[in-house]
Amino acid sequence: MPNVLVHTADESVTLSAQAVRRLLERGDGDAALLYLALLRHHGTVAPRSLAGELRWERSRIEAAEETLRALGLIAPAAIPEPADERPDYQQGDIARLLESSAEFRGLVAEVERRLGKKLTTPDVGVLLGLTDYLGLPTDVVYLLVCHCADRVQRRYGEGRRPTLRQIEKEGYAWARMGIDTQKAAAEYLKKYTERQGALPKYMQALRLGDRPPVASEEKYLTAWQEMGFPPETVALAYDKTVLKCHELKWPYCNGILKRWHEAGLHTVEEVEKGDRPAPKREQPEKPGSDELRKYVRDLHRDRG
Repeated sequence: MPNVLVHTADESVTLSAQAVRRLLERGDGDAALLYLALLRHHGTVAPRSLAGELRWERSRIEAAEETLRALGLIAPAAIPEPADERPDYQQGDIARLLESSAEFRGLVAEVERRLGKKLTTPDVGVLLGLTDYLGLPTDVVYLLVCHCADRVQRRYGEGRRPTLRQIEKEGYAWARMGIDTQKAAAEYLKKYTERQGALPKYMQALRLGDRPPVASEEKYLTAWQEMGFPPETVALAYDKTVLKCHELKWPYCNGILKRWHEAGLHTVEEVEKGDRPAPKREQPEKPGSDELRKYVRDLHRDRG
């Protein structure tokens, strides 16, 4: 029988016999197509990032991805870094979705109202990446946008608004934390508000006055709250930092608190009881020390 394959000059991909057998036994054409697309990219991209290339809806590519995981042909899921891995949605892809999905059209309209501007095609592509690629529901994405807008306005003043890049970055952080339902988002935002309300006390403990913390300072303060340190213990760490460094050194203060956290010491009382310096070990006398002292005494007696 003559060869029915048409050979091209393009770079080839290689399937192992075991992979072919598993795909044939499952009989899932979408899984096989997705696997071929992954091989074409040498396995260096996330499966869902190929949605645009394959022209598939999120539900279709997720089903094929799940099949490949069940067959043991791809590794467990992991959330990639933003922008580098999500699909490059083209204008046609976005236009088709806006036409076919009333839910997504509603999200775009609400985000435009919240941010007070008309979204560009790349902006809408970010929202599409959050819903289509990360799989965040539209109501969660809207809560995310509101959270980012409130945070930027509180930090930089009235009239300031977040970029879609900032919203995307926060969206990936939510995905990593498993915030993918309205209930989970509400719980996270409640805790976030509580942490924000406590920040002034921590700033006062560090003798920084009534000003709000800058972004890098807020990261430290949030981490210390999550470790379970009240402002009083942070004030104690501040005193030890200034005693050693003669000024507030954030990394040094953080090192003190991390050491206490690892030792299970969080309140001032726990630190004062459990963070005492180890007693100094008595140094053994050097051989011949008795003879040396006797020699010195005799020397003074003879001179007297």
